[in-house]
Parts: sequence; structure tokens; C-alpha cells
Amino acid sequence: MQDLERVYREEAVRLRASLAARIGDVGLAEELVHDAFAEALEHWPVDGVPANPGGWLATTARRKAIDRLRRTRAGEAKLALLSAPDPPGVEAADEELLGLVFACCHPALPRESQVALTLRAVCGLTTAEIAAAHLVAEPTMAQRLTRARRAISRVPVAMPDPDELGGRLDEVLAVVYLVFNEGYLASAGRTPARRDLAAQAVSLARLLHRLMPTQPEVMGLLALLLLHESRAATRFDGWARLVRLADQDRGRWDRALVADATVLLDRAMARRAPGPYQVQAAIAALHADAPAYERTDWRQIRLLYDRLDQLAPSPVVRLNRAVATRYVAGPAAALAEVDALAAQLDGYRLLHVVRAELLAALGRGDEARAANERALALAANPAEVELLTRRVGGATPARAGSD
Repeated sequence: MQDLERVYREEAVRLRASLAARIGDVGLAEELVHDAFAEALEHWPVDGVPANPGGWLATTARRKAIDRLRRTRAGEAKLALLSAPDPPGVEAADEELLGLVFACCHPALPRESQVALTLRAVCGLTTAEIAAAHLVAEPTMAQRLTRARRAISRVPVAMPDPDELGGRLDEVLAVVYLVFNEGYLASAGRTPARRDLAAQAVSLARLLHRLMPTQPEVMGLLALLLLHESRAATRFDGWARLVRLADQDRGRWDRALVADATVLLDRAMARRAPGPYQVQAAIAALHADAPAYERTDWRQIRLLYDRLDQLAPSPVVRLNRAVATRYVAGPAAALAEVDALAAQLDGYRLLHVVRAELLAALGRGDEARAANERALALAANPAEVELLTRRVGGATPARAGSD
């Protein structure tokens, strides 16, 4: 039923957030919203879609919550909260949604559980979808989600106090970025990208910025996501094949998003509190500003990767720096940097992708093919698998650079 699907997209997450804020139980809020939509699926095809679908669902979910809570002594104190009217204004609803995000990203949870619970409770993915994204069996993911809900069962589903906000914000920014990345290029499954997930991550970043408009890393993350999103229309061709950054049609990039991101980045950097998201956004902005791939300011990009490695040391950062090194000092120098990372990143497919491109540029075709085969063995995204299969077969010339 298309009407119900549309209402689910528009209402489910805020209804989960509102219920979780009142009853303090993320898992129960998920169940109640699911049950309310199941009842809608039963009644709406017969009775018609109500004039206020969101209100109907909220009333139904709260009625079910009251029925559940009346059966338990612990639920008595929460009944008054369920009966109270919704707080007025969009900002109150926004704070409830962010409260749910902060609860899902509580530091008591490991990062993989934070991401999984956010995908479930905030983004509305099924357990099967989340399991596929994490490359684990569905029962394993179900157990992980159950443990995560149990671990935060006593955590208030609300925005942290101001004195706690700074210490909790980094976790939320990291999870929002990981959700965006899962939408930008899915870890696994039949769909190479999930535009809905990427859009939800951008929406959450905008929400964080609206409530914390002067926080530099919030501005940096939002700028970074907008810059990536500006290229969304050019990342896949008509056959859903991945188009690398070097081959994308820059005339089709969304310049309005680039402009918005540039303003945000300028404001963030003016506060002179640099952080990893601001630096990554600055790198993405240099790519966006280049009229052609060959005219990218690779020297500046390499310097920014050096700065990023100071702020957030990582072999993946150094791998990206090596890509820039190719255009500054040549493929041999870049290959030396990549080979120095081989032991740390042997299980990371992009190391082998970059290595294959550099070997091909040096005329070492057999070694390049072997590196592509190793990357193919590690790839799970269907678009990446297709691209690497063509490379192994020699149908696609190698050219360094991310998609």
C-alpha cells in the first residue's frame, strides 16, 4: 500500500523518538510503532486513509503503550508522560529525534552496535538489512541489537546535558558519517547505494547543525556530506555501474550543494578549532573546485591528508595520501607508501585497488591483475564487484582516485 509506505517514511522515525522519550525504552518504542503500522495495514485498505495519518498512528501506538505499561508496576510512572500532549514546536520534535540518536550512540555500546541500533531505531532498516550491511547472519545481528537495547535500557532517551554534550558529540558524528557511508556505497547486498540512508544521514547532520549552529565539527561534517552528495547523480551509469571520480561528468554535479558546503566550511574554519571532519571537507572541496581531475590541487590535498593524519591517525588516511602522492611525486613513490601499509591493511579492499592502479601505471600488468583479484575477493558491493571483474579481465583501464 503506497500511502502507508509514504506515511512510514514521513512519520515512523519521529514517532519512535517521541515514544522512546516518554517510556525510556528504545526496543519497546520500536515494537509499538511496528504494531501501530501493522494495525494501519489491516484497517486503512478497508476504512480508508485517515485525514491525519500521523495522528492516527501516534494515538494507536500510545494506546498500545498504555496497555503494555498498565501490566507492569514499573510502567505506572510513565503513563502520565504518555497522556501528556506533545511539546509544541518543531524544535521540540527535533530534540526528541536527536535524543534517540544520542541514546543509540551511547558510549556504553561498541561502535558496531551504535551503528546497528541507529540503523534500526532511527533509520528503520530491518534486522535482515542491517545484518547484510555488517556481513553477519540475521540471528547474530538480532542478538547484537537485543544486547544493545539492554545495555542502554536505563539511559535517558534525551539530549545530554550541556556539560556532557561535548563528550558525547564525537560518537554521534562518527555514527552519522558511517550511516551516510553505508548509503553512499553499501557494504553488501544487491543495491550498490542506498540514497534513502544517505539522505537520512544528511538530514540528521542538518538537524545537529540547527541545534548547534556554531559547533565547528558539526559544520564540518555537514559540509563533507553535502560535498559527497553533490556528486550523487554521476556516481553510477545507466547500468548501475560505478563511475570513478576521474570519469564523472563534473557538469552534472550539484553546484548549489557545493556552494552550501563551502559556506559551512568557511564558517567552521573561521572558528579556528580544526577537526577531522573539517579537514575531510576541505579535501572534498578541493575535488569539487577542480575543473578536471587532472587539474586537481594534489599538493594541497596531500598536505591536508598530513594534517588529517595528525588529528586522526589512521593507515586509511595514509593510503589516501598515497593516491595524492602519485600525482605529486609519481606512481613509484606512491607505491612505496602503499606497500608500507600492506601489513596493516591487507584485508582492506581499497589498498589492493590503489596498489593495482599504481602497478598498472608502472607497466607491471601481471602484478596489477593479481592485486585486482585480491581486491575482488574482498569486495561485497555489487557495483565494486562488477568494476573489479572488468579490471581483472582487462576491460577497464586503471585510474587512481575514489569514486
